[in-house]
Amino acid sequence: MSDPSTTEAITLAAIGDLHVSETCHSRYRGLFEEISEAADVLALAGDLTNFGKTSEAEILAEDLRGCTIPVVAVLGNHDYECGVPDEVGKILQQAGVIMLGEQASVVEGVGFAGAKGFIGGFGRGELGAFGERAIKDFVDESRDEARKLENALRSLRTDRVVAVLHYSPIRETVVGEPLEIYPFLGSSRLANAIDRFDNVKAVVHGHAHRGAYSGRTPGGIPVFNCAQYVVEAAFGRLYALLEI
Repeated sequence: MSDPSTTEAITLAAIGDLHVSETCHSRYRGLFEEISEAADVLALAGDLTNFGKTSEAEILAEDLRGCTIPVVAVLGNHDYECGVPDEVGKILQQAGVIMLGEQASVVEGVGFAGAKGFIGGFGRGELGAFGERAIKDFVDESRDEARKLENALRSLRTDRVVAVLHYSPIRETVVGEPLEIYPFLGSSRLANAIDRFDNVKAVVHGHAHRGAYSGRTPGGIPVFNCAQYVVEAAFGRLYALLEI
């Protein structure tokens, strides 16, 4: 971790949706070695495991030994499937990963804030807290994730900040997915939180495997869908490279 006053540009590598399973031994070690040569920091944008098993997290942690640059990460919905996301996060922390969420971090002079995010829809199609208790609970979860992100962003004092999410904050980067599932791919509440801060220079997320690579929040902040399938289709490699 370097002096927060550093102004030199960094190269950020970002990738989401690794979906490491119990059969993925050493699948990503070489990739992390390659990324270490190409970038200064790596951001992992959720769905790091396939079913949220601790055994899957341990396989990923072993592969991360090939990464020699700082790594920041958020979990995705797949990482919650087995009901032990805290254990998954702890295994990755023990491997040196900076898990974002309740706390932000400054790496190489750039602030990183993150949250998993949640679903709910975009713009006029965003679900409101009206009607049944279950609907209100659903919307409360979406609001809570946006609130976590906003609090983390507020804690940073760096001139440059990157927001790391799993779910998308905007509709543009889910275009390409079936229209019917757009509400399940993210929420505008995340973009509303991001647009409150003029030091956010980029947003990275995953989750929308067949979405579009780039878009902007209503406030004009660049957003990049870094799901490995989207990035590979765009660039012929599994990770995005961004200058911050």
